[in-house]
Amino acid sequence: MYSCPPVICPPQYCVHDCFIPRMVPYIHPVVHVMRQNIVNVPQHFYQPMVRNVVFDPGCPGYDPRRVQPQVVETARFTGGRG
Repeated sequence: MYSCPPVICPPQYCVHDCFIPRMVPYIHPVVHVMRQNIVNVPQHFYQPMVRNVVFDPGCPGYDPRRVQPQVVETARFTGGRG
């Protein structure tokens, strides 16, 4: 009896993967911006004025209902904020 030589086929691979974690750092910078916003706010200044009013009743004997007052104005700034 004659025997044939064996036929050797190419090998088949069965791969069993195993995963091992490796830490890779990811850096996330955070910038805090301290913002100063300028806001226009009205600031009121008051200028007090003094008026001197002179009332001249006129000469005696005239009707006081016909007398016109004379206004003499003088302005004076007293300064300061109101």
